[in-house]
Amino acid sequence: MSDTLPPELATRWRPALVLKRDVFSTVERGKFMTPNGEVDAVLRRVDAVPWWSYPLARHLFARERRALAKINDLGIAPRLLYDDARFLVRGFIDGVALHLARPTGDLGYFRSARAALRRLHRRGITHNDLAKEQNWLRGADGKAYLTDFQLAFVFRRRSKLFRIAAYEDLRHYLKHKRSYAPAALTGIEKRILAKKSLPTRIWMATGKRLYRGVTRGLFGFIDREGGGTRLVNDAPAIVGVLKTAAHVRDAAVVAFPDRRAGTGLYAFVETPRAGCEAELLDAIASRKIAAPERLQLVPALPRTAEGKVRLEILQLVAMNQVDLVDQLVTSAAERDVVAAIVAGRQNLRDRFSF
Repeated sequence: MSDTLPPELATRWRPALVLKRDVFSTVERGKFMTPNGEVDAVLRRVDAVPWWSYPLARHLFARERRALAKINDLGIAPRLLYDDARFLVRGFIDGVALHLARPTGDLGYFRSARAALRRLHRRGITHNDLAKEQNWLRGADGKAYLTDFQLAFVFRRRSKLFRIAAYEDLRHYLKHKRSYAPAALTGIEKRILAKKSLPTRIWMATGKRLYRGVTRGLFGFIDREGGGTRLVNDAPAIVGVLKTAAHVRDAAVVAFPDRRAGTGLYAFVETPRAGCEAELLDAIASRKIAAPERLQLVPALPRTAEGKVRLEILQLVAMNQVDLVDQLVTSAAERDVVAAIVAGRQNLRDRFSF
């Protein structure tokens, strides 16, 4: 799609990999040339969305564009570097999403998150999509950053609607704090968590069911990783087949955005046996299951102290965002396990040296 970029952007943008693709936009990571040199950046583009979703896609795009322009100096979100009617370039934040970072007990992170929210609201802006953990980032500096402002409101004054929306932003922040640092919740914060605003209660009782029906049925938005029905339906079946092989100790499947296919599945197979990829893929095909786009044999999978596979690390490897993996590694032993996986990764279609 690079040939559809306007000339001014085409000469300054160097694409690397696709981060997300849906009916509302394509989001890519790459390099952008600024007056001060080339920087890591993210491009959102709506030039290739389906005709039937284009009006809404343009609306969401415009909301993000306006919000980012208003908070460019706050240091709590990506900086807006370039924008026109269909393309928006924002700075890249060196950090990982909350559901990958999992900042358990990290009170400094949540103090930073609360401060970021205050600064956003003081500027007269509400995010309106902070229930999603992927819209909260944990930077390499340990601080909280916000991203994906497609549903943001920019208010001219602190109206009642603003106060309601700001309250819901705060309540969703507290839900994440409760998940990762529950002991740090204050009495007031617990009361806020227990009380949804009236518009939210109405929405939960009425519109949310329709919303879920449309997003899941029409758009295929089922999971936060972006794998849709394939990750929900095919991945467990694939794992089940892989684990039946006598030489396979364990397996895990994650989704990744693919520049050509849209969304792909990546299987990581823990086995001491080399060269058995074709055998495993044949076993999957024999069960009439769509094969994963990538299958990688690994000597060991990264695990928590309790033995649970660390899917968040595998997710970054599958997406080829290996420069972010170090932020999640917790020990020297785990670093060795992850290094072996990174060295043999299969998703090399979209890459450059970061």
